[in-house]
Amino acid sequence: MLRLSLEALQIVDAIDRRGSFSAAGKELHRVPSTISYTVNKLEDDLGVQVFERHGPRVVLTAAGAELLKEGRYLLRAAQDLEHRVRRVASGWETELTVGMDSMFAACALQDDISAFYGLGQQTRLRLMQEALSGTWEALLDRRADLLIGAAGEGPAGGGYVSHALGQMEFVFCVAPSHPLAAETAVLERGHLQPYRAISVADSARKLPPRTVGLLLGQDSLSVPDMQSKLRYQLAGTGFGFLPAPCARAAIAAGLLVEKAVAEPKPPETFYLAWRTGEMGAALAWWLERWQQPQRFARLLGHLPRPALI
Repeated sequence: MLRLSLEALQIVDAIDRRGSFSAAGKELHRVPSTISYTVNKLEDDLGVQVFERHGPRVVLTAAGAELLKEGRYLLRAAQDLEHRVRRVASGWETELTVGMDSMFAACALQDDISAFYGLGQQTRLRLMQEALSGTWEALLDRRADLLIGAAGEGPAGGGYVSHALGQMEFVFCVAPSHPLAAETAVLERGHLQPYRAISVADSARKLPPRTVGLLLGQDSLSVPDMQSKLRYQLAGTGFGFLPAPCARAAIAAGLLVEKAVAEPKPPETFYLAWRTGEMGAALAWWLERWQQPQRFARLLGHLPRPALI
């Protein structure tokens, strides 16, 4: 008799990612007693301990790690099967996950989501955000079905299609209280090295992470998104490049000072991307909508601004 179930694997996966039974229960919308019962039954059925308990925190045992490593392949295969069956039956995906770079606010898609729900289909929507290479990794790892506003060109190896949405310029700026604000010369590496840089951390787990605007050995503060980066630069904690739309607004308000640098950051291209060979009706709808002209302006309109801080 089969001693494993997809439900048990899904619960083990959620516990490992969230770090506790209670957090896994919240993600899966199950009461803690159901989570505990399922794990205990799984351990009894297999005759092995899957988790080591340390109060509310739990960690996988070696056996549990091996179970989850292979189990995640089964979960992905089951999800793919569900999606294929749904597409064959109706043409519409069971679920569509839209990934965005954390630079942009998820509410930039509000009008699109309202229009999509107006179609009356049963496709569930899920939004997720990653940073830099982490966005592309989410597509390749099948955690996202569509990327909107992915930064830079995707990784080599294929398996996906990309469409350039537009380019964005970046401005180097510091708070008026920062020591570099009084510097009159064009800023060289020697000017920047003694001070702290503020950077958005790449969320990639497997792909090589991107480092933007950092010097070797320089002190840096890594933050999870562009809104946090803007906050810390406004506070004078450090310096860095900011998207031109939000930088210009802060400069005009006297909250930041633009500085000329010897090594400016070139404009960044942002992409729409999706995997090849998996075109369902929901994905096709989103692609048709986001390949229309002027869509990139919507993303630019949802960059962090000083008035939102």
